Amino acid sequence: MADEKSVGIVLVSHSAAVASSVAELARRLAGAGADVPVAPAGGTADGGLGTSAELIAAAAAAVDRGAGVAVLTDLGSAVLTVKALLAEGDELPEGTRLVDAPFVEGAVAAVVTASTGADLAAVAAAATEAYAYRKE
Repeated sequence: MADEKSVGIVLVSHSAAVASSVAELARRLAGAGADVPVAPAGGTADGGLGTSAELIAAAAAAVDRGAGVAVLTDLGSAVLTVKALLAEGDELPEGTRLVDAPFVEGAVAAVVTASTGADLAAVAAAATEAYAYRKE
């Protein structure tokens, strides 16, 4: 699959540990054969809590395989940071999209869907649909 275009996924959290753990969970739940480029972008460059435009941009560049990049975020300023990067226009790969989805469930749905070779619209839709997952 290395030569095929695939959707990349970036998981932005205020915590590096949370972003990395959710990325690992999503990869494992997608299955051993899944080859989805997923990158966490958590915390600040110095290891603190917060968000970093530089870490987000680097993660997006790392997962860009030519089919778009889905970015999922946890909380308020993570959303604002991604929106600012998108507005700048040249910081993120072409075809990068902020996806309105629950962080954990959306990440799993996005990675599982991307592992099937789905396009960015399908990956984003699957992540967004995770809002409907009921736990009662």
